[in-house]
Amino acid sequence: MALTIAGSDSGGGAGIQADLKAFARCGVHGTCAITAITAQNTLGVSAVHPVPVEIILAQVRAVADDIGVDAVKIGMLGTAEVALGVARALDELPHRTPVVLDPVMVAESGAQLLEEDARRALLEQVLPRAGVVTPNVPEARVLVGAAAEPDAPADLDALTDEALVRAVGALGSGAVVLTGGHRATAVGGDRERAVDLFLQGDGEIVEIPGERHLGGGAHGSGCTHSAALAAHLALGRTPLQAARAARAVAGEAVRHGLRDVGAGAGPVDVLGIAALRDRGQPSDHEPEGSRGDSPGHTRRAGPERGGAPGAGSSAR
Repeated sequence: MALTIAGSDSGGGAGIQADLKAFARCGVHGTCAITAITAQNTLGVSAVHPVPVEIILAQVRAVADDIGVDAVKIGMLGTAEVALGVARALDELPHRTPVVLDPVMVAESGAQLLEEDARRALLEQVLPRAGVVTPNVPEARVLVGAAAEPDAPADLDALTDEALVRAVGALGSGAVVLTGGHRATAVGGDRERAVDLFLQGDGEIVEIPGERHLGGGAHGSGCTHSAALAAHLALGRTPLQAARAARAVAGEAVRHGLRDVGAGAGPVDVLGIAALRDRGQPSDHEPEGSRGDSPGHTRRAGPERGGAPGAGSSAR
């Protein structure tokens, strides 16, 4: 059983919708506690309504009291009040329940998604309670910069990826996966790798390579990656085993992304929906609407586009 504590994406591509699909893909029953309701589609977010903290706590308690929680994935928090409430909820779960924190802080456009007080609450109250934190490179820089203020390095961009992952690890989580969507490595021809960096405690940094799918649909890949990691922790895997499995799941989800959904960045396809849809096309003798699309519905095809950034584990 895995619990996601995150925001709802009305477009179905990211947030709890992506998390629950990833849990199912990994063979784990998924439950949720919604922290915010967003009005969102493939083009962006137009409105956000935070859920009251007492309702977030009630959701977690209802799940824990009856169904149980073998691992937790934390996504969008939004406000300092919500971050503090989630920290309280984690303390009510059984000791040593694995917690994966996906620090949703920076949009692909570079826009900050958390105010300063919320970043501080995440750093001081939520991150130390996490067994694994899964930032992409921009988020890792924000985490390190916020923790070091006013003594932050003048140019965080100058830090090597290895120095950055160790700096995040020093903030207090058990392990760090620096996701590779913003870290492209050429391997010959037009192919590139997207390499995640894994660090646990003071150990050695481990590379988790995977192919970069520039033509895939990447919306929700960060959510999918962290949820798959939590699912594999729920199944009893070690953090490194779970990180490797999550990289594979997220990479395939981007590769098969639904580029014909919406006019913006298409969502990942972690459940193989496109293949099921293709196999479910009506035959010549079946009436329209008996399978697949409902009668009179025409699927709108969006323009061809690549995922941003096209790795398996970085687009939020």
